[in-house]
Amino acid sequence: MYWLKQGTIAYSWTEMRHSVYKQFCPIAMASELLCTRWTMPLLRELIAGSTRFSDLRRGVPRMSPTLLSRRLKELQEAGVVERTAVRSEKGVFEYRMTESGEDLRTVVEAIGSWGQKWIDRKQSLRNLDPSFLMWDMRRKLRPTPLPSRRTVIQFLYPEQPLSRRHYWLVVEPTGGVDLCSRDPGFEVDLYVATDLRTMTAIWMGLTTLAKERAKIRFTGTRDAARKMQAWLGFNRSLTQHPFTV
Repeated sequence: MYWLKQGTIAYSWTEMRHSVYKQFCPIAMASELLCTRWTMPLLRELIAGSTRFSDLRRGVPRMSPTLLSRRLKELQEAGVVERTAVRSEKGVFEYRMTESGEDLRTVVEAIGSWGQKWIDRKQSLRNLDPSFLMWDMRRKLRPTPLPSRRTVIQFLYPEQPLSRRHYWLVVEPTGGVDLCSRDPGFEVDLYVATDLRTMTAIWMGLTTLAKERAKIRFTGTRDAARKMQAWLGFNRSLTQHPFTV
């Protein structure tokens, strides 16, 4: 069994009772914990700021709740994550990175940078997922300047099944941003209709909004369209990809 020390506390790793690599090398020992299935994407979500189970689920939608619970427990036992109760909400917990967990930030960012540089990003277009795309857009949206009133942007992916076809980004004057997969009932300022592959390629930096303009239909005011492009960083160059932590 391996142990990870944090201060004077030693934590056991649930799945590490039987070593996989059987090497004392720190890289091999760290891999016993970090290279299990779904662990790195989960760390990405935690480092990006998701703290609640429901939000973590939205960032890894194809990870089963059972496996997510198991991985979180393993990271807790390893001293990478701590779970705390939300006092104002009975039965609700938040997961946050510990000091050792925060030390993984540069590791996760380095893996992301390596992937952007060396992995053929066009292969990612074979793994299209509207829920993850929209969640990533929601958490990376920077509403600057802030709107004077609530602004609602509805995205439509016509070729997707009905349950995965419509999404709403709701930006509040306070800077709060919410993502809805059901109609929130607010007046829509801008409709954006395109196929999922095109929007994903733009978001990944494989192409630009200007180049794909013929494939995208905007319905709404020019001001709302300009704000959307600025908030989501669609004015960035091809070398500035949004898929970072």
